[in-house]
Amino acid sequence: MRKFLMATAMLGMAHGAQAADMPDLPVLRGAFSDGVSSSQVNWQGYYIGAQAGYGRSDMNFAGATRAVTARMLDGLAIEQDGQVSQWPVMGKASQNGNGFGGFVGYNSQWDDVVIGVELSYLHGKFGGTQSGSVGRSFVDSLGYTDGVTNYGSSSMSITDIGTFRARAGYAFGSFLPYMFGGVALGQADIIRTARVFGQSVNVNAAPGFQYISFDHNKTDAQYSHLLYGYSAGLGVDVNLIGGLFLRAEWEYIRFSSAVDTSINTVRAGLGYKF
Repeated sequence: MRKFLMATAMLGMAHGAQAADMPDLPVLRGAFSDGVSSSQVNWQGYYIGAQAGYGRSDMNFAGATRAVTARMLDGLAIEQDGQVSQWPVMGKASQNGNGFGGFVGYNSQWDDVVIGVELSYLHGKFGGTQSGSVGRSFVDSLGYTDGVTNYGSSSMSITDIGTFRARAGYAFGSFLPYMFGGVALGQADIIRTARVFGQSVNVNAAPGFQYISFDHNKTDAQYSHLLYGYSAGLGVDVNLIGGLFLRAEWEYIRFSSAVDTSINTVRAGLGYKF
């Protein structure tokens, strides 16, 4: 019995010494239950980047040549009695385009909320062309029966687009989804051509039958014309490493001018926050 007690005591002492020599294991301190920590990206500060875009221009050419036609026919009976300049000559048109450019801005951050301002620029080729004609016959106040054809053509080429935006986003780790809105400026070449031709016949004119053929045409060209409008859209910035981030964005721009135009673009960009 004495030998058994001595052996038990020696075994207990050996086990205690072995436990004292063993290093602390994380599992003994609950390390696996603490979870994985994640650091929040700091979006505050100035940033700059480059971008490329692809989109569609939707233009309404209805009425684009009305002013040109009205000036050309001012004082003539066919305009006073037939209101030729108001005829619906053209309609809507759409065309795809692309461009490249850059952006620069500043972010302010409060916890996960990010507010900022940004300048965005795109150089490319957006716009389109349209043409059409309308023919009518009527009797004017001078007693002539007028057979008139109103032909119009118009083109719009937008080469430069700039927007000044206010942005608001919410940070989710490395992702910053945002929305924006602001003013838009553009530079465009707008060319409008009006042509009105036909004949006027008066069988009761003195001293007898009268036949008049006419052909009027006029072109109005505006080069590097400044456009005004507004923009709105959605996007997301994705932090890659350090201050480097990727961008994906959709932007809607509306210009009001002689040719009512809206442009939808999708863009991809690469930027750096200082």
